[in-house]
Amino acid sequence: MPNRRIDSRRIKIHQSYTVEEAADTLGTHKNTVRLWINEQGLPIVDERRPILLLGSAIRKFLEDRKAKQKHRLADGEFYCLKCRTPKRPAFGMADYIATSTNLGNLKGLCPDCETIMNRRTSLAKLDRTKGDLEVRIHAGPATPKREG
Repeated sequence: MPNRRIDSRRIKIHQSYTVEEAADTLGTHKNTVRLWINEQGLPIVDERRPILLLGSAIRKFLEDRKAKQKHRLADGEFYCLKCRTPKRPAFGMADYIATSTNLGNLKGLCPDCETIMNRRTSLAKLDRTKGDLEVRIHAGPATPKREG
């Protein structure tokens, strides 16, 4: 199964699961659940067979794991999807392209892989979001006026 997000809300917290049941419920392979137990610290009920997992423990493990992966970007930083790390754009420059009257995208170039990085921001928060970057503002596509 290719990179997909695991939804911890599919696990019932007041239910016990075997490794196979947890894998089926989450849509992962049973070896993935075993890896979580053996190498990443997913707690089990006891050492007996079949291995049982508490639903509350599975959900807490997955939510903690997800929280560790989230990082707030600093001012002037963009997230490079190819490098999978936050970075400052090359040459300290970015472009702001308006997508509506008060929202737009900051676009910059990754200094390592030369991929275009994006960061969504509002025009009101642009000064804070850009940090010390040099930003060139472009008018985006014209938004049609509503008649009514």
